Amino acid sequence: MTTQTALIVDDEPDIRDLLEITLTRMGITTYTAPDLTTARALLEQHKPQLCLTDMNLPDGNGIELVHWIQQNTPCTPVAVITAYGSMDTAIESLKAGAFDFVSKPVELPRLRELVNSALKLSKSDSQSAVETDEPGLLLGESPELRKLRNQTRKLARSQAPVFISGESGSGKELVARMIHLQGPRAEGSFVAVNCGAIPSELMESEFFGHKKGSFTGAVENKDGLFRSADGGTLFLDEVADLPLAMQVKLLRAIQEKAVRPVGDTKEIPVDIRVLSATHKNLPELVQDGSFRQDLFYRINVIELAVPPLRERAGDIPLLADHILRRIAQEYECDPARLTEAAITRLQDYDFPGNVRELENILERAFTLCDEDLIDAHDLHLGGGAVPGSSSPTMLNNDDAQETRVPEGEIDLEGYLESIERQAIEKALEATRWNKTAAAKRLGISFRALRYRLKKLGME
Repeated sequence: MTTQTALIVDDEPDIRDLLEITLTRMGITTYTAPDLTTARALLEQHKPQLCLTDMNLPDGNGIELVHWIQQNTPCTPVAVITAYGSMDTAIESLKAGAFDFVSKPVELPRLRELVNSALKLSKSDSQSAVETDEPGLLLGESPELRKLRNQTRKLARSQAPVFISGESGSGKELVARMIHLQGPRAEGSFVAVNCGAIPSELMESEFFGHKKGSFTGAVENKDGLFRSADGGTLFLDEVADLPLAMQVKLLRAIQEKAVRPVGDTKEIPVDIRVLSATHKNLPELVQDGSFRQDLFYRINVIELAVPPLRERAGDIPLLADHILRRIAQEYECDPARLTEAAITRLQDYDFPGNVRELENILERAFTLCDEDLIDAHDLHLGGGAVPGSSSPTMLNNDDAQETRVPEGEIDLEGYLESIERQAIEKALEATRWNKTAAAKRLGISFRALRYRLKKLGME
């Protein structure tokens, strides 16, 4: 069994002794240094799996040591010990490349969590000593995608909050998931939440949980998103949509690493890494006062930009093939292929909706093409039906009398689905449940009928 080692750097003997006793009890062999010069020598000699350094040292500061480690022993995670309330210093250390930070007075449970996370990171580093460009969830061979994958690998080593910027549909959640999967929290939960989809009156309960009976409808205790992500990663998508009152509470929870459930009197500690994203311009929202500046600085320690699909058109063939195979598997059909003309048409398209729009276009084309080949005209990029809507050929004259639009407001998506379901049922009944004949009667391909049956839950 390999001995686990750590370097403790602090000019105060009492602090060094406390940290050394704590780590020794965890089965870790420790080396200690009172200054930067000694620390550098020990790092070169022993290559420890973790370094804990104080910020203020006789011959420099902890940030200098973080920079030195990044240059000379980059596989050694380093955590900085900061003075109480020195959040600016902590953020500076994270930006410099520190794995994490812990504030004085050092709380031993928090220190043990940090040490265990750092050792997991060292273990994963040693197991993958040769760095490969494994795509994982981020498919593509373009320089932009290779750079993005490289950035996610580096950010996975840190516990710093990351703000992921990019256009709608560009894959921000996939980037967040890759950061989680490549880091020491991979065994923990990845909890993604769309901040714009939660009603404001339920936000506090959704994020922090509630006690049974704390309000009407609270029939049992609820953990909330923060506690569900304990030990893992919380991904706040569309964070710009949070109301100001919730921004204040979110900032406190992130800074204190604790939450107070609605109706409870005490705070509960949580160990999470926060990743966030939005397609909006967050600095502009800070300027106009609709997003708190202090929260912006707290979640935007490191920014990662996801390139839009139009800037990496060379990745479209690979992405399209992956999407079409997934669709075919989902609907239990033979996979379709794109013609050269279809690929060229996709690469010339601007994709305002990015990868999500590509998925919609291919799903529609997959169901409407007659053969196993999708040609340029099957893509309907110059207009045509809205993805997911009913085709006019789905209704014959016998059914037209049942398609009157009801009065008042309607759920268009649901209304169109009901018409589609009704037409399919009639066609199946008329052909004695012969799907091939029903598809012909409806004017669609057999594959399109199978797709619709699966989508509508009519199998």
